[in-house]
Amino acid sequence: MNRITVIYVLILTIVTAAIFAVIHAGADLPAPAPINGPAGVVTPAAAAAHPAAAVAISQSAGEAMVANLKENFKHPLSQLFLQLVVIIAISRTVGKLFTFMGQPSVVGEMAAGILLGPSLFGLLTPDLFQFVFPANSLNTIKLLSQVGVCLFMFSVGMDLNISHVRNKAHTAVVVSHASIVFPYLLGVVLAYFLYTSMAAPGASFIAFALFMGISMSITAFPVLARILQERGMTKSFLGSTAITCAAVDDVTAWSILAFVVAIARSTSLGGSALNLLLIGAFMLVMVAIVRPGLPKWLGEKRLKAENPSKGVMATVICVVVASALCTEVIGIHALFGAFLAGAIMPDLHGFRHKLHVRIENFSSVLLLPLFFVFTGLRTQIALLHDLSGWGMCLIIIAVASLGKLGGTALTARLTGMGWRDSLQLGALMNTRGLMELIALNIGYDLGILSPRIFTMLVIMALATTALTGPLLTWFGAQKSPEPEGQPHPAQS
Repeated sequence: MNRITVIYVLILTIVTAAIFAVIHAGADLPAPAPINGPAGVVTPAAAAAHPAAAVAISQSAGEAMVANLKENFKHPLSQLFLQLVVIIAISRTVGKLFTFMGQPSVVGEMAAGILLGPSLFGLLTPDLFQFVFPANSLNTIKLLSQVGVCLFMFSVGMDLNISHVRNKAHTAVVVSHASIVFPYLLGVVLAYFLYTSMAAPGASFIAFALFMGISMSITAFPVLARILQERGMTKSFLGSTAITCAAVDDVTAWSILAFVVAIARSTSLGGSALNLLLIGAFMLVMVAIVRPGLPKWLGEKRLKAENPSKGVMATVICVVVASALCTEVIGIHALFGAFLAGAIMPDLHGFRHKLHVRIENFSSVLLLPLFFVFTGLRTQIALLHDLSGWGMCLIIIAVASLGKLGGTALTARLTGMGWRDSLQLGALMNTRGLMELIALNIGYDLGILSPRIFTMLVIMALATTALTGPLLTWFGAQKSPEPEGQPHPAQS
């Protein structure tokens, strides 16, 4: 050991001495000529090209080190890493806190996004807020959050169980479509009174009305499924009916939103018709060609494998990205293509579940919190600075709940369900969550929703989602007028 130690010390000593000797000899070499300037003079152009060197010339070693650290913190990659640490830590913490309060963790993550925005973080510590979320970094957050939303929508598409829909189509289609048309009508009526004061400048009434209708109609299928799973209701009559209705609702609502976006982005009637034609052609190709072709392209052996290979994952990601690209180019949103790609994935040998585990964990932990924060950065609760603003926000929440919860419960009762189950189904369908935020951001990006109405609708999404659990418990505790043990008419 002593011999090895001596060799080690000698190597380090000789190499270190050689390095210092070369550095000492290099100190006498003539300095390189500055850019466009006399010898020995640092020009502004040279300082701009080498800011760290310019700082080192005018400052001591300690000051130069501090200045260098500050400069490195301003690098886009350093800013992104800092934002990721803050966003993920706060999102998980607030999500856990809401879970202890009996709420789904996604509600806490949505709330964390608002807390990290100008409504709280920017209000309490504006300088620190600007340091963590400088304006020039928002585009990066936006792009990464959109990738996260597309992966999330791909997972939502894979969650759809078409056989479930077929088995209960007679009830599910009627109830789910009623849960769309009633709130949609109320949203359009509300838009009539809000258009002049709440729409974004330059937005047409038809685009504003259609988006207000959509914002009232959406159900958050993933959040609904999570609530049912946590309460052990997934296999019950109410749970299976709610899952089926939410699946039909999702497909219908997102199809309507795709058409609304196509109309809103077009500048003429002919352009709208062309967009709709392209959407129909794309859906036909995905359903008639890609869907039956995927099992053959991937191969039976690969579908059976317990862990999808890198080649399989690459193929799946290519399908998702290509599908998202097509819908983005057509003139709707990339997330529609990702959603459709998930819906056509083969379900042989539990293949969807294998993909879901790998993709959802990555997107939900790393990328989706970015989307919540990006939404929170756009949400300015300070805009509701008077009683009229908060009063209008409460009216929007009431109208949204009346249309969705009331329309669902009334229609379910007419199909033969008892009042208790009908009201519980209405409470579940009133869950909006992340799906609502996605739709609202589309309307904001298209210049249809103003920051003020955007903030009100975000609060509505949070409130209706947070009320789902308490309402479900309260309605379930009410005495049912039906005799105990009597089967539901809808089950016969």
